Amino acid sequence: MQIAKKGFEAAESEPQTAELPFAKAPAGAEASADVPKAPFWTEKRIELVVGRLLQIGVLLAAAVVIGGAVPYLMRGGEPESHYHIFTGEREDLRSVPGVLHDLGALRPRAVIQLGLLLLILTPIARVAFSAIAFGLQKDYMYVVITLIVFGILMYSLMGHYVS
Repeated sequence: MQIAKKGFEAAESEPQTAELPFAKAPAGAEASADVPKAPFWTEKRIELVVGRLLQIGVLLAAAVVIGGAVPYLMRGGEPESHYHIFTGEREDLRSVPGVLHDLGALRPRAVIQLGLLLLILTPIARVAFSAIAFGLQKDYMYVVITLIVFGILMYSLMGHYVS
C-alpha cells in the first residue's frame, strides 16, 4: 500500500508537459506554415448545413400551414361540397402572385398555400445551396450536375410561364 501511495504522489507532483491534440493555440499565436489550413466547407459541415436547412424549411412550412389552418377551421372551413359539380381551386390560389396578393388581406387559405409553397421550396433551396457549396470546394463536376438538377426543378415549377 505504501508503494502505491508513493507512486501516486510522485505522478501527482510531476509537471504535465504533454499537450492535448485538440488544444487550441493561445490568442494571437500564428499558425505554423508547416500545418495546412483545413478548408472551411468540409463535407461534414455541408451535410450539417443541408440537414439544418431541410429541418428549418419543413418546420417553417408546417408553422405557416398551421397558422393558416387554425383561423380557416375556426371560421367553419368550406361550405358543403357538391361532388356532382367540379369547381376546382379559385384562380387567385393557383399562382404565386395570386397567393402573395391574397396574403395582403390575410386570407387563411392563402396562408396555407404559402406554407405549401415553402415546403416545395425547401428541397430547391437545398439543391441551390449544394451548388454553391460544391463551387466553394472547387468540385466543378458536381457544380454542373447540381445546376442541371436545379434547372430541371425550376423548369418543372415555372415551365408553364416559359412556353
